[in-house]
Amino acid sequence: MSASMVRATVRAVSKRKLLATRAALTLTPAAVNKIRFLLQNKPEYIGLKVGVRTRGCNGMTYTLDYTKEKGKSDEEVLQDGVRVFIEKKAQLTLLGTEMDFVESMLSSEFVFNNPNIKGTCGCGESFNI
Repeated sequence: MSASMVRATVRAVSKRKLLATRAALTLTPAAVNKIRFLLQNKPEYIGLKVGVRTRGCNGMTYTLDYTKEKGKSDEEVLQDGVRVFIEKKAQLTLLGTEMDFVESMLSSEFVFNNPNIKGTCGCGESFNI
């Protein structure tokens, strides 16, 4: 006997509202300004690359590096003339994340406001999904 066949039907849908897609990463004005400042005297670099590494007490941590080229699997975010590239491994973990730059009396750092995070460590440097 032959194996059973599975059928699929295709239907054309008209007048259907398209849902807005979630941005991979959005940048606050403070983050855009800081990235622009960091890159202004480095013409050999085209932007920043964001990634994740397995590290820290809670599983993963963000990495930020200058980049000279877009990787084959990188997702590109272009906002206000600033380019940020997301490594393939980090794309799903960063979906819908806001990247901010925060300065205080004791520190200045990029902060990732990520709705996908389930938990963080006490110091805030590592997270889990």
